[in-house]
Amino acid sequence: MTTAVIAEDEPMLRAQLRKRLAQAWPELTLVAEAENGEQAIEAIEAHRPDIAFLDIRMPVRTGLEVARAIDARTHVVFVTAYDEYAVAAFEEGAVDYVLKPVTAERLAKVVARLKTRVATPPLDLTALLARLSEREAASGPLRWIRASLGNTLQIFAVDDVLYFQAEDKYTKVVTGTSEALIKKPIKELYDELDAELFWQIHRATIVNLRAIAKVERDWRDQPVITLRDRPEKLIVSRTFAARFKTM
Repeated sequence: MTTAVIAEDEPMLRAQLRKRLAQAWPELTLVAEAENGEQAIEAIEAHRPDIAFLDIRMPVRTGLEVARAIDARTHVVFVTAYDEYAVAAFEEGAVDYVLKPVTAERLAKVVARLKTRVATPPLDLTALLARLSEREAASGPLRWIRASLGNTLQIFAVDDVLYFQAEDKYTKVVTGTSEALIKKPIKELYDELDAELFWQIHRATIVNLRAIAKVERDWRDQPVITLRDRPEKLIVSRTFAARFKTM
């Protein structure tokens, strides 16, 4: 029996991969699913699967960090949105990968290779992981965000986002015309944004400076932001008010 773990933070994409695998490889037993890197490591340690399908960009621990941490007996298949550099690195290193959204044709090719490889030791990924990690570190600020909009997965250009706001376990992504939710915490998100364009104005809010129409002060002398394309106003907390003294 061949076993596998799927690690993907977006539920719709995780369900799609699960469905495609069931069609392409009915005999494969899915022993666990994870929605972040830490869960993926725990699942792999608990179940010792033959194969791990790892999303490269997951919360808590990335797919690259998971691949570096897991038992060398597990074959790794990276799941990623199209990235020319990463795809070239995978192909050069003969590493299996799946592009999002997952297509039946691409997955069928990966499954065919995996069926021949599971009986042999996994590839040594040390050099590849180091190369990709350097690329991730030098790739610059976040440019695109995948978010859930009802039952639909939507991709937003970061430049189009007016502000981000924490809501329970999620972060709300607000553009001029829509709102959506992502699971990435505000703190982690802020570290990935361009600090020259996105300012934190509250422990739960990050604003795009290009979206600001004006900054006024309320009766408490706290800055209040009026946005260009939204009716709501954003309050700047005292912790971050000093940044707006000259505005």
